[in-house]
Amino acid sequence: MEAKVLQSLLVCNLTEMETIGRRPGGSIRFNHQRVWNQQRLQASICLPTNRASNKQRPNALDVSCSYKNFPAPIFESQSSHDDHMILKNKAQEIEPYLSGRCINLVGMMGSGKTTVGKVLLQVLSYSFCDSDSLVEQEVNGTPVSDIFQLYGEGFFRDKETQILHKLSRMHLIVVSTGGGAVMRPINWKYMHSGISVWLDVPLEALAKRISAVGTKSRPLLHNGSEDAYRDAYKRLSTLMEERSDAYANANARVSLENMVAKLGYMDVTSLSPVDIAIEVLGQIKNYLRDEGRASFGTL
Repeated sequence: MEAKVLQSLLVCNLTEMETIGRRPGGSIRFNHQRVWNQQRLQASICLPTNRASNKQRPNALDVSCSYKNFPAPIFESQSSHDDHMILKNKAQEIEPYLSGRCINLVGMMGSGKTTVGKVLLQVLSYSFCDSDSLVEQEVNGTPVSDIFQLYGEGFFRDKETQILHKLSRMHLIVVSTGGGAVMRPINWKYMHSGISVWLDVPLEALAKRISAVGTKSRPLLHNGSEDAYRDAYKRLSTLMEERSDAYANANARVSLENMVAKLGYMDVTSLSPVDIAIEVLGQIKNYLRDEGRASFGTL
């Protein structure tokens, strides 16, 4: 899961989080206790539960909060200064037209949603949530793989839907969603309260990424086979057949194959997270223009 690559990173500052907190239905509690070696603050996003009973307390989702000047090797070392400037300029151009709407990253497991989200946080006044991590926190810190084993996939998907519902009431958040979240129409209702972006990665690249780091944390892929790549590719192919139409519901699509052709690269492994983040903002820009919310000059 994306949650296993980077545990629920929430990059923010007090002003931004107060903006989120003032939105009806949500609030922010700060515990200013710094984890010095990672420059993190602890925070809790308090989101409403069913209000049928006044005795119910808000449901607290504990996440971590990092300064924007935390070490970010993905952002700083894998791309040129020119790429960084392009990314920043695109962010500055479109952010006023986002109107604070959340950006929901969707795609197959291993497609880089968390990594790209981390890059976007360097240039947007947004925070970050990983829906898998929030589900884990809802189940007393139980890893997603254990949730599948102990309670079943249906239980996990119900929790995932609850999380997406709550996040849909918030502003200024980049959300990394689980790979299967797109299969429930109700989830699209929640994700379309913001802007959804599909990171479309070739299956060969996904299988290589996942088999290289292991499948133990990915319950839909893990089977203990000796040929991890072959089995990952076979299972990913099946999942993609089931999900491709659902992914197409996203407001914008970032095709890594198209990016490779456009940039003249050999394959998708040549693309950096910054390259992909630039394309994400470019596709969001196209969506906003088509939606009629903004009038931009030439790309």
